Amino acid sequence: MPGTLKQSMKYGSLPGISKPISRLVQGTVMINSKEKDASFALLDGIFELGCNCFDTANIYGGGDNERTVGEWIRSRKARDSVVVLGKGAHPKDGVERCNPRHIAEDIEESLSRFGFEQIDLYVLHRDDPKVPADEIIDALNHHKQKGDILAFGGSNWKHSRLEEANSFATRKGLTPFVVSSPQYGLAWPQREVWEGCVTIGSPDAQEARDWYKQHPEVSLFPWSSLGGGIFSGRFSRSNVDSFTSYMDKLCVDCYAHEENFRRLDRATELGRELGVTAAQAALAWLLHQEGNIHPLVGCGTVDEFKLNLEALQLELTPEQLRYLVNG
Repeated sequence: MPGTLKQSMKYGSLPGISKPISRLVQGTVMINSKEKDASFALLDGIFELGCNCFDTANIYGGGDNERTVGEWIRSRKARDSVVVLGKGAHPKDGVERCNPRHIAEDIEESLSRFGFEQIDLYVLHRDDPKVPADEIIDALNHHKQKGDILAFGGSNWKHSRLEEANSFATRKGLTPFVVSSPQYGLAWPQREVWEGCVTIGSPDAQEARDWYKQHPEVSLFPWSSLGGGIFSGRFSRSNVDSFTSYMDKLCVDCYAHEENFRRLDRATELGRELGVTAAQAALAWLLHQEGNIHPLVGCGTVDEFKLNLEALQLELTPEQLRYLVNG
């Protein structure tokens, strides 16, 4: 496997992590041991293109995801190159689990499954506002000091809770959250994609977007950065009732509303002018937003990842960025 960075990929950095971090982060929810050869081939191809950050979760596949990703990293002797984004503290069986005890259990379990001693970037999959933010900061700092994790963040955390947590960390001289992973992209969901999810792309989320502009030290790792596939070319106003698979129906329920279709229309038109796809134009829009942004993408093929990688090179003017949103 390659040990050098690919020139077409761009990289960022995070406090606490010495490795460069690819601007595109590949999700691994589709990686599993039942399709190990295909899973390894997908990871090999995407890694070969310069992506070195992979998003995993304790809850994916009941642990099979972490075991399979860990086996791939070990078999390729790529631990020094790969940045593992691990997630934990997701509710189970209706029980909230974003608290010090369950965080500790999930980290220990995940490390055992991965088969190595450290998770580079640990992200809390959900928040539980009933748990004081200072308790969570204390717990995460404990695991960082132990060496279990190098840096940490929150997925689906409201900006007000991040403010609360990081203000406490600053007062106490502790490490703060350095990453936030909400839903964010040119398309935004008209309802929660899953329970407890947070979006900062909707019209009523301007306060959150302003907060991130004022706090560039919190890097954004947006999930569903391409609106669940709404920019793929498969969805239109006339065919929304024809989809049957779970993920397609989820896209229709959440993202197939008129404002997103207008943005799809504009991304398609701009894409024709620039010689790119609507999805590439939409991803380029996100990459042009303020802050240190590392979009999460869930590419099912290497060729799909190549198209996303091309969007990194696409330069949009301020007028084109405004056009995609407002026309």
